[in-house]
Amino acid sequence: MSKYFISIIIGLLPILVLAQSEPVDLSPKDTVVYKDPYGLRVGADISKLVLSFVDEDYTGLELVGDYRLTRKLYLAAEIGNETKKQDENLNNTILYDYETSGSYIKAGVDMNTYTNWYGMNNAITIGGRYAVASFSQTLNNYSLYETNQFFNPEFLPGENPNREFSRLSASWLEFVVGTKVELFANIFVGMSARLGFLITNSEDEQFPNLWIPGFNKVTDGSNFGVNYNYSISYFIPLYKKDKKKERRKRSIE
Repeated sequence: MSKYFISIIIGLLPILVLAQSEPVDLSPKDTVVYKDPYGLRVGADISKLVLSFVDEDYTGLELVGDYRLTRKLYLAAEIGNETKKQDENLNNTILYDYETSGSYIKAGVDMNTYTNWYGMNNAITIGGRYAVASFSQTLNNYSLYETNQFFNPEFLPGENPNREFSRLSASWLEFVVGTKVELFANIFVGMSARLGFLITNSEDEQFPNLWIPGFNKVTDGSNFGVNYNYSISYFIPLYKKDKKKERRKRSIE
């Protein structure tokens, strides 16, 4: 009987030796699966709302939104309306004061460069927009420089106040850098800085476009403009996608 068991053990020795030559993985690879939410985020620029209350010469509203296409890519857009009164002074003399009013729309993409921890949905984005604006300007009052100052003051009031210049338009490209932080579940606050470059700018020959809704101040001799955005928005989750992350612990030889 003992010879029988000894024969079995001798027969199994090659198999045992072969098995011991392979590494023993005490902690095999495991896969962590969690779901990324995809959907639509909508909100408003709160800076324009605040400015509308504190500045009697300004009224504005901008709605913002984006839609998540991939893990890092978003379609983004802004639509707004602004009215602003301004004037130009020289030695306490108003050279002219005017009012600009109109609407604009911006559309483009944002790319999230921030890698979130599990359960986080914050973003640090870079992106671009193509924007168009349609607006009008009203020259309320203006002064004319009088060359013959012996009998007249230096400036005389304009003869045709309240002149309206309508059907004005402009288009531009924007480079956008921004961030969005989730304060509470699906509620985000964000800010962005925008550098615009004018492509087209149709204006009346008698009065230039000094300020464009959505673009901000137009600088003489330059096509660049700068503006900012401070938003609060709500994320509407529409569906989720599985995101797998594989982890392999060290094997023991």
